[in-house]
Parts: sequence; C-alpha cells; structure tokens
Amino acid sequence: MEEKSNMTAERSLEIITQQLERSRQDVTKDTGLSLYVSGLCVMGIALLIGICVYFTNNAAFYLLYATLPILIYFADRYAKRNKPKVPASFVGTMVDKTWATFGIFAIAFFVFTFFYDSLMVRTESYEVFQRLKIEPFRVILLLMGMAITINGYILKSRWLIWCGIIGGIGGFAWESFYMTETIVAKFFPIQTATGISHLLAGIIIALFSFIGLTLPGMKLKNK
Repeated sequence: MEEKSNMTAERSLEIITQQLERSRQDVTKDTGLSLYVSGLCVMGIALLIGICVYFTNNAAFYLLYATLPILIYFADRYAKRNKPKVPASFVGTMVDKTWATFGIFAIAFFVFTFFYDSLMVRTESYEVFQRLKIEPFRVILLLMGMAITINGYILKSRWLIWCGIIGGIGGFAWESFYMTETIVAKFFPIQTATGISHLLAGIIIALFSFIGLTLPGMKLKNK
C-alpha cells in the first residue's frame, strides 16, 4: 500500500513537472511571437519613413514613429487571435517592460526634438540653429542598443548582448561624427545627399530592429 502511494506521489510530481515545462515553453513562444511582431512593425515603419522622407524631403513623416505603440498592440493581438492565452511570466514581463520603457523614452525624446528643432529653425539664424539643434538619431541608437543588451541578459543570449553593446555604442559614435552624411556627401550630389541620409537612417533602424527584436523573436517562437 505504501509502495503504491509512493508511486502515485512520484507520478503526480512527474505530471506537475511536465505541466510546468509545457507552460514555460508556451510562455517562451508567446514572448518570441511578441518580439517578432514588434520587430516587423518597427522595420516596416522605419523603412516607410525613410522612403517617404527621401522622396518628399519632409521630416514630418518622422512623427509616424509615434504610431508604433498602437500598431504593435493591434498587430500582436491579431497574431495571437487563435492562440490560447498564456499566463504572465517573469521573463516575458521583463522583456515587455524593457521594450515598453525604450519606446516611451525614445518616442518622447523624438517628439520633443522634432518640435524643438522646428522652433529653432524658424526663430534663429542658420548658424545658430546648426549649433543648437538636437540630433535624435544617435541617442535613439544608443537607447536601442541598451534595450537589446538588457534583453540579451534576460534571455541569456551572449550574441544578443554583444550585438546591443557594439551596435548601440558604435552607432552612437558613428552618428556623433556624422559619418553617414560625410560618406553620402562624397558619392552623391548635394541635392540628393540629405534624402539619402534619411533613407539610410531608416535602413539602420530597420537593421537594429531585425537584430534586437525580429531575430531573437523568431528563435524563441520556434523553440
């Protein structure tokens, strides 16, 4: 009787362990799907903005970045419409909050910069504006590199950590020394150099999003 009771207890423990492992896998895949969808949304918006600014030379298209939280929310819900609801987990919550924090700071900083630069260009001389204007792209790259690095620690992914560190710091240094504009100016006429710089900015953001969101999301959701 005692042996039968022990066997029942062992079987119960085995079932609980299997259920916990299945739940962990479900949470991992759900988190991966959210990262994957978010990455695709950011990549699409970044490329769309870069193309629009290139053809119109109108920086107002950058305000489309403010639509990203709404776009990601509905895209994520649509992607999970036929899937069972997954309980919240520590890993999933930390990943979500990391990117939510990045989104809040990046969008707030960009919107402030847009209106600040718009005010400066209308009220100051060109020389003063060149000294006072804020370049948001380099700071956003640095913030995105930090978010990717933190996600690497959370997901225990060494390559993701190094991608975030090298990409964030390298991108910040690259843009601080105006390397994109300098290279573009050497190979393209001044009439198109500015537009190409904006297009390249969109491509760089899309590449960062692929490395930091889409690729790890793809790996997690396919586990």
